Amino acid sequence: MNEEVDHAARARDVLGFSRWWLVLAAAAMMAVVGPYQYVWSSLRDPVATNLGIDSAALSTVFTLFVVVQAGSQFPVGWWRDRHGPRAVSVAAAILAGGGYLGLSVAETTWEIYLAYSLGALGVGIVYTVAVNTALKWFPDRRGLTAGVGTMAFAGGSAALVPYVRANTGAGAPVTAYVGVLQQVGVVIFAVVLVGALVLRDPPEGWLSDGSVTDTGPQFTWREMVRTRQFWLMYAMFVAVSGAGLMLTEKIVSYADHLGLAGVIATAAATLLPLAGGIGRLVLGEVSDRVDRTNAMAGAFTLCGLGLFAVAYFGVSGMGSAFVVAVVVATFFWSPQFTLFPSVVGDYYGEKHSSANYALLYSGKIWGGVFGGTVTGAAVVAVGWTETFLLGGTLAVLAGVAALGLDAPSPPDADKR
Repeated sequence: MNEEVDHAARARDVLGFSRWWLVLAAAAMMAVVGPYQYVWSSLRDPVATNLGIDSAALSTVFTLFVVVQAGSQFPVGWWRDRHGPRAVSVAAAILAGGGYLGLSVAETTWEIYLAYSLGALGVGIVYTVAVNTALKWFPDRRGLTAGVGTMAFAGGSAALVPYVRANTGAGAPVTAYVGVLQQVGVVIFAVVLVGALVLRDPPEGWLSDGSVTDTGPQFTWREMVRTRQFWLMYAMFVAVSGAGLMLTEKIVSYADHLGLAGVIATAAATLLPLAGGIGRLVLGEVSDRVDRTNAMAGAFTLCGLGLFAVAYFGVSGMGSAFVVAVVVATFFWSPQFTLFPSVVGDYYGEKHSSANYALLYSGKIWGGVFGGTVTGAAVVAVGWTETFLLGGTLAVLAGVAALGLDAPSPPDADKR
C-alpha cells in the first residue's frame, strides 16, 4: 500500500467519508470571503461617490483589511489548534457576512472602516481554518490541497467582479452597489455557517501506526521563531505580498491613470483573481513534485518580471498586453499563499501548523501597509510606473532569497 492510499484510508476510518469533502467545504468558505480582498478596488470609487467621500481617504480601508485579516490569524490559529475549527468558524460566518451588510448601510468613513475591519476578522478566521484543514488532513498532498483552498479565495471573486462593475459603472444608479453588498453578505453568512458544521480536525496520533509512522519534527511556534529559516521566509513573505497586494489594490486605478479603455480595467480586475486562483492550484501541485524552494524561486522571480511588464505595456498604451502582464504577474504572485503554508508544514510539522503558519502570515500586515498606504504615497512622490517597478523589484529579490532556504534542524526535546 503506498503512502497516499494509507493517508486516505486512515482519514476515511476516522471520518466515515472521504477527506476531500473537508477540502471542498473549506474551499467554498474561502470562495465567498475572497471578495473582501479582490473586489474592493471595484467598490471603492462607487462607495466614495455615493457618500461624498474623497476616494483617496478610502485607500486605508484596504490596509485595515490586510492588518486585521492577517493579524487575527495567530491568536485564531493558536485557539483552533487546541479547540478545533467549528466554534470559530461560526463566529466567522457572523463577522464576514455582517461586514458586507454593515458596509451597505455605512454613511461615514469610520463606519466603513469598522464594517470592513469586522468583516476582515471573519475572513482571517476562515483563512486560517481552511488552509490548516488541508495541512492537517493531507500531510501527503500539502501543496495541492492548500492550493485548492487558496485558489478558491482568489478565483471565487472572478465571477463577482463583472457583476460589481456592471452595477457600479456608467449608467448604473449611484446606490446600486448597496444591493450587491447585501446579497453577497447573506451568501457569505450561509456558506460559512454550513462549512463550519462540516469541518473538524484529525485526532491526535491518527497516523501513529501502520505504514506511516514518522510525520517528522513538530515545532511549536516558539521553537520555529528561533530558526534562521523562519525569518528568511518572513522577509520573503513581506516582499512578495507587498508587491502582489499593490497590484490587487491599485490595478484599476493604474489603468484609469494610464487612460486605458474601461474594458481593459474591467478585464484586468476580472482576470486577476482568476489567474491567482489557477496559479495557486497549479504551483501547489507542481511543488508536491519538485523542490518547493525552487518552485518559490521561479514563481516569485516571474512575478517580478510580470510587474515590470505591466508597467512597460501600460506606459506603451498596449491594453491587451497590459492585461496579459497582469495575468502573468498574478499567476506567479498568488501561489505564495500555497507554497508558504506547505513549506511550514514540511519544515515544522502539522501538529502546530495553524499557529505556525499564522505567525508567518502576519507578514501580510507589512505587505498590506506597503501595497496600500506606502505605494499610495509613492504614487504621489515618484509616479505610478516607478511604484510598480519598485514592487517588481521586491518580488525578484524574494525569488533570489528562496534559494537560501533549507530544512531546519529538529528542535531539542530536552529544552522544551
